[in-house]
Amino acid sequence: MKIALIGYGKMGRAIESMALQRGHEIICRVDLHNRAAWLKPEKLSAADVAIEFTTPESAVDNLLACFNAGVPVVCGTTGWLQRWPEVEKLCREKNQTLVYASNFSLGVNLFFAVNKYLAQLMAAYPQYDVQIREVHHTQKKDAPSGTAITLAEQILQRIERKKQWVNRPAMQPEELAILSERVDPVPGIHEVRYSSAIDEIEIKHTAHSREGFALGAVLAAEWVEGKKGIFSMEDVLGLK
Repeated sequence: MKIALIGYGKMGRAIESMALQRGHEIICRVDLHNRAAWLKPEKLSAADVAIEFTTPESAVDNLLACFNAGVPVVCGTTGWLQRWPEVEKLCREKNQTLVYASNFSLGVNLFFAVNKYLAQLMAAYPQYDVQIREVHHTQKKDAPSGTAITLAEQILQRIERKKQWVNRPAMQPEELAILSERVDPVPGIHEVRYSSAIDEIEIKHTAHSREGFALGAVLAAEWVEGKKGIFSMEDVLGLK
């Protein structure tokens, strides 16, 4: 495939390395300095697929540029989902293609599946309280992480006694606490803990490098060929 890399920070470079290992070609590397020149339909349309890992402030404009160029886009930027309805509407109106995930790691997406199943089991046991802890490097732009929010929303959908997540210790029984820490050089740790007076149950995912995220993004780019619509990593991995 011919891949347009939108975002050329640490994740972009990890994705580049993984894509080249898998025999793909990088036709452009878009960053702050050349963004205006590359995000034009006549330039982007040369790509078979775009992979977008940038910032919450620029992600939506980048996605719209891909839609306008008719290029399928794999997006891993988090922190912009308040504009999701706008992006979804335009993607469908233009009959374009988007794969979005808060985390492209294969291990994390299996972790999501375990989290949903465990929450479903724990819904019947109110003596267990639940909280989420996430640790990332200090360059992480958003807190809580998109991955932690996904975990929280999965729990809220299954445990009725929890009504909303908060990014602090819980003050009320209906609050689901997400505790965020920023420590270098941690790529990412996510823990979900159920605690009662007599015991605890915990599931945990620890990322050792960015390679897992990069591989997932490239697999998604390979999978999306010939498809139209909006997809997730659950679709890519057949977990639905």
